[in-house]
Amino acid sequence: MTSTKTLRAKCPTDLLACVPTLLGFHPEHSLVMVTAGKAGVPVHARVDLPADPDAHKEILDIAGGLADVASRNQVGEVAIVVYALDPFLSTAVGAAMTKVLAEADVTVLLVISTDGRCWRSHEADGSLREGDPGTPYELASHPLTVEAVVEGRVVHRSRGALRASLAPIDTEVLEAVRHSADDAADRMLTAAKHPSGPMDTDAAREHLVAEGRWAQSRVRRFLADQRALDVKDTGRLLVAVLSIEVRDVAWAEIRRDNCRTHVDLWRDVVRRSPSELVAAPAALLAFAAWLAGDGALAWCAVDRCQEVDSRYSLANLVGQALAGAVSPSVWSPLDSVDLSLFTG
Repeated sequence: MTSTKTLRAKCPTDLLACVPTLLGFHPEHSLVMVTAGKAGVPVHARVDLPADPDAHKEILDIAGGLADVASRNQVGEVAIVVYALDPFLSTAVGAAMTKVLAEADVTVLLVISTDGRCWRSHEADGSLREGDPGTPYELASHPLTVEAVVEGRVVHRSRGALRASLAPIDTEVLEAVRHSADDAADRMLTAAKHPSGPMDTDAAREHLVAEGRWAQSRVRRFLADQRALDVKDTGRLLVAVLSIEVRDVAWAEIRRDNCRTHVDLWRDVVRRSPSELVAAPAALLAFAAWLAGDGALAWCAVDRCQEVDSRYSLANLVGQALAGAVSPSVWSPLDSVDLSLFTG
């Protein structure tokens, strides 16, 4: 899923120009379903296609999943775009989607396939129209593409490129952040060390609460000035959010009215995070992106988190919401007054 967007598509080429701006990247070997007309919760969804056009069960499962998404979000009309080089696969997918959506009482207004250069029409039963040589199209100069550029919306050339946008910046930055994180961890250990030797749990707790207060203040400062964190603050924040309680302090700051700014914050932190410290910021980025309606980025952030911690609960929660096409509108913000770090 990605953000709600009103489409003004007068022809298939317009629809093809809209899809990348909705998803944040140009799809490849994908099935895309776009809400058309009124809906309880408009959704735009993309799934990978199987490699084999004879994988009928897999294709029906994909179609059934998207039909379920449409039904649960009270979507009445959709347009379908199949991104595939194989015409047999396009026919199989188009026919399955048409059949399954009809059974779900969802009207399919249009089914087209594209190989990236030409689009072809499908018949009412979802099969490719015989004799259609394809209509060439070019998106770089399309008015909707130009509009997206003017508005500052970044569209990546592929999902892989979107995923790569979360990769580390460079080794020097990572090492500088790692040194800062080591210093922050040393301060935490020093604060928790009792003069006689054993750990002072009260002092450790006091230090953790102080770090939570600092993290809350630092996040709020970013929301106000939107200036990237320096290396020192990045390392300190990464160590602080290793604690789930401090992580929840940062999580509670994410709301519908500021989630896009949180995306900017946590994407930048993720790109400067050593792998051993990336799980928490990646999960926070995933949540902020989901709340902002950017499902593609949210999935990439979930993947980034799970690369280092497959059991990280917040990332798994976001992954379940994405897989179930749960609308961000159902989210009730966390109340900072209930945070265990400050009330325990």
